[in-house]
Amino acid sequence: MSHHLDSPQARKDPRLDITDLYVFRGERGTVLVTNHSHSLADPDKPRGLHPEGKYEFKIDGNGDAVEDITYRFTFGAAGADGSQPFELVRLSGAEARDSEPFGIGTLVADGRTGETADFDRGRVWAGRAGDPFWIEPTVLHAVGAAFEHGTTVDLSGWDPAKAVNLFAGHTVHSIVLELEDAELAAVAGPDGLVGVWAVASLATDAGGWRPVNRAALPMLHPLFTQEDEHLGDHLNEGHPREDHATHGAALAAKVAGVVRAYGTAADPAAHGRAVAERLLPNVLPYRLGTPASFSFAGWNGRALTDNAPDVMFSFAANSPVALGIGKESVTSKPRTAFPYVPLA
Repeated sequence: MSHHLDSPQARKDPRLDITDLYVFRGERGTVLVTNHSHSLADPDKPRGLHPEGKYEFKIDGNGDAVEDITYRFTFGAAGADGSQPFELVRLSGAEARDSEPFGIGTLVADGRTGETADFDRGRVWAGRAGDPFWIEPTVLHAVGAAFEHGTTVDLSGWDPAKAVNLFAGHTVHSIVLELEDAELAAVAGPDGLVGVWAVASLATDAGGWRPVNRAALPMLHPLFTQEDEHLGDHLNEGHPREDHATHGAALAAKVAGVVRAYGTAADPAAHGRAVAERLLPNVLPYRLGTPASFSFAGWNGRALTDNAPDVMFSFAANSPVALGIGKESVTSKPRTAFPYVPLA
C-alpha cells in the first residue's frame, strides 16, 4: 500500500486516511490529488469525507520544508443524494502554517462533491473515484518484514506470474485541485521547484485540531511501518521540517539492516543515512510546467500511472524488488481530462 489504512486511527475512520498524493501537469496547470476513504476498509466504517475534518494541500516554494501556501478543504454532511457540500480556502504566509491552525484565509471556491467548481485561480472536483494505485500483497508483506527484521526481501515460493492487484476494482474518495501556473509560480524558486505534502486532521472536543494522516513521498509506510505502528503514528503526526531530526536515525537503521543482509554496500550504516537524507523531509518535489515522473531516473511529482512501489522498494533495498504487475492491473483507468481520476 502507499498509505492505505496505515495507522490505527486511519482504520478507525478511513475518511481521514490519505491513501495517496499525486502531483502532475494537467490541462491548465498543476494538479494536486489526494485519495481517501478506501473501499477496502471495514464495511461498517463510514465513507466519504469527514464533516468534522479538514483536508489540506501544503506547498513549500523555497525548500525549507515550511508551507508557503495551504489549500484547505472542509466538507459538510452528505445530503439525500449522497453528495456533500465543500468549501476551499486559500491561506498564505504565516496563516498557511501548521503552527497557525486557526488561520481564516480566503474562500476561493465552494460546491458539491461530484461537480466541478471553477474559480479564478483554477478548478476543483471531489467525489468517489476508482483507485488508480496497485499493490501485490505477497511482495508488500515481504518488504515490510525485511525492513523490520533486517533481512533480504524473501519471495521464495512466490510466482510473479500469479501476481495480483489487491486494489483491483476498489474505490476511493478523491480531492482534485488544478491550479494555474501563475498561482504556484509566485512562491516557487527561480527553477520552478515546489515541495508538496497533504494533511488530514480532525476537530477535537477541546476546539483544536488533531492531525491524523500526512502524505507526500509514496511507499514510506509500507517500507517502514507495517510492523512498527508506533513509528507510523509519529510519521503521520509530525511536520516535515522536523522529520529528519525525529525519524532519520530510525529509517537509516532499517535501511542499513536490509542493505547489510544483501551485501550491496561497503558501509551499510552510511548508506542507510544517505537514504534517510533522501527520504526526509517527507516532501514530494515537483518542477512546475514539466511532465510528472516518479521513476528510477528521478522524483518529479507523481503521475497517476507511475510505478511507485517498484521504484521505492528497489531504492530503499538497494536491490531490485518488483511487484510483477503494473498499471495494466488497475480496473478503471485514469482519465486524460479533468478531473483525471478513474471513474468509480
